[in-house]
Amino acid sequence: MKFLFAIKRLNSAVGGAERVLCTICSELAMRGHDIVIVTFDPPEGQPFYSLAARVRRIDLGIGDSSGEARLGETLRRIAALRRVVMEEHPQAAVGFMHSLFVPLAFALAGTSIPVLGSEHIVPEHYRSRPLQYAMLIAAAPFLTKVTVLSEAIRGRYPAPIRKRMIVMPNPVVPAIGHAGSGAKKARYVLLNVGRFDAQKDHATLLRAFARIAIAYPDWELRIIGNGPLRRELEILVHDLGLEERVCMPGVKSDIGVEYCAADAFVISSRYEAFGLVTAEAMSHGLPAVGFADCPGTNELIQDGSTGLLAAAGPDRTMSLSHELERVMSDPDLRRRLGIAAKSAIGRRFSAQHVCNLWESLLGSVCVAP
Repeated sequence: MKFLFAIKRLNSAVGGAERVLCTICSELAMRGHDIVIVTFDPPEGQPFYSLAARVRRIDLGIGDSSGEARLGETLRRIAALRRVVMEEHPQAAVGFMHSLFVPLAFALAGTSIPVLGSEHIVPEHYRSRPLQYAMLIAAAPFLTKVTVLSEAIRGRYPAPIRKRMIVMPNPVVPAIGHAGSGAKKARYVLLNVGRFDAQKDHATLLRAFARIAIAYPDWELRIIGNGPLRRELEILVHDLGLEERVCMPGVKSDIGVEYCAADAFVISSRYEAFGLVTAEAMSHGLPAVGFADCPGTNELIQDGSTGLLAAAGPDRTMSLSHELERVMSDPDLRRRLGIAAKSAIGRRFSAQHVCNLWESLLGSVCVAP
């Protein structure tokens, strides 16, 4: 069968949804399907994440794929999407993230090609973005299905779009290597991976680490990522006197190396659709620490079994520092949690299992060639 996937960009340093798309498309192509990916990237670029050679790319090069589109660009993109999809004539078209499945839905309105949206955020994202939310609701009638990452997320959307939603978990690529949680070292690494923006709340993480750093001089905090708040966070690191204890090296494409070198993982996000980096860390045998009130984190971490959840409350810094101290001070706890985390993720989120679900979904909606 022939399927077309569309996403805003793949070439630049990007996040979890792009990695998921590359994983799914590569697996479907290896199963014999004809897979085409359409992006707004400039032509002949290289994807940030690995992609099977059998996957064909069409890069439209309209506007800046890393920035917000203006109205004129959006209209040109919709027209180009319609032209390309009609030329390719896939049996189904899938837009990854609302930035693509909304224009794709409008582009293919009135055609016989089913359009699926793959949503990778939670409704809270739209609270400060009323125009995006209005466009999402307007596009809903033109979408055959919309995938979301959990039943809890689906339940928070309004009925017009919720009735079209189906739960589709993200795949977690099998870990190559294993973290040495619990092993005795001269230096230990507390790892965080995430874009530097308000959602990820790195400021709370830095303040929590600062509260206990003196008591644990053999630990360093390593934050992998980049984003608009980098300068602000660098200033905070300086103000807290953590220049020798915090490392922020930027984005890393081979993130598995970072997981294997770490001893514990922490996610300070206020909300997640699906904590992909948390799941990946756990699949490497890392004990994970997050917040109990964070959707997308509390669905992955089983408190006391596969990781630790900091209690929700007014003082997020103190709550997080308490759980970090528990995991940093106890190698036996790190070892036990890490073993359980690796086992739990392997059962629930293997790439083969998730691609089976995608294959079934696409087969149920596709049109005849």
